[in-house]
Amino acid sequence: MTVSRIDARFAALKAEGRAGFVTYVMAGDPSAQATLEILRGLPGAGADLIELGFPFSDPMAEGPTIQRAAARGLKSGMTVRGTLDLVRAFRESDADTPVILMGYLNPLETWGHAAFARDAAAAGVDGLIVVDCPPEEAGPLTDALDAEGIALIRLATPTTDDARLKIVTARTSGFVYYVSVAGVTGVKEADADAVAPAVARVRAASGLPVAVGFGIKTPQRAAEVARVADAVVAGSVLVDEVAAAIAAGTDPTARVLGKVRALADAVRGARAPQMA
Repeated sequence: MTVSRIDARFAALKAEGRAGFVTYVMAGDPSAQATLEILRGLPGAGADLIELGFPFSDPMAEGPTIQRAAARGLKSGMTVRGTLDLVRAFRESDADTPVILMGYLNPLETWGHAAFARDAAAAGVDGLIVVDCPPEEAGPLTDALDAEGIALIRLATPTTDDARLKIVTARTSGFVYYVSVAGVTGVKEADADAVAPAVARVRAASGLPVAVGFGIKTPQRAAEVARVADAVVAGSVLVDEVAAAIAAGTDPTARVLGKVRALADAVRGARAPQMA
């Protein structure tokens, strides 16, 4: 059986004894070319896995930062097909870094589950997070993704009780994304003390690694979460760097990758023995 890039990466991280660092960027923000340059630089800057958002007009799980990024992506002409083109171009120089698409269900319904799964697999996509697809309605999409070896990654939250967690984690693969705060992206900060027991509970229910996102903005917070989770996800803090570069009229690549390096260093060093 072929081992997926996601499974291989988490196995390697476990062998290294550290948490992974997952970076999120929005396709087309501020342009397709800029996104591709950022994507190509992410692994070297310390990203272990990459989440690539495809812009959608009604991003209900997002706070203002990623809402604005989605609007910029749509304005630049980015589409789901264009997002797959970015993954395909990224794969020309990187065959190993897992890429997970993150977005909303409506464009995939329009595309057709089976056709989208085939096209995504051909482009080099490893996983999919669909924020507004409840488990009760995910069967056809999951079947299509399973046929192409693409993981459907689901989200658990602080309000997901044990009964609901069993439903959420059924047919989930790759990892579980734990939303560390009640609310939208980029507004509140994660609390590692509250996250730790939740991660243990989700890991026990799913048998999968748990990546923690929403509310991780600083190296200190990233390190705290990395001590208790299998991976740390940073999104809004990176998208903020794109917005700042646009406002300054500068290239966003250097700003984003600089922030990634600072956060990745914190994640990688989080479990190192502390000097007395």
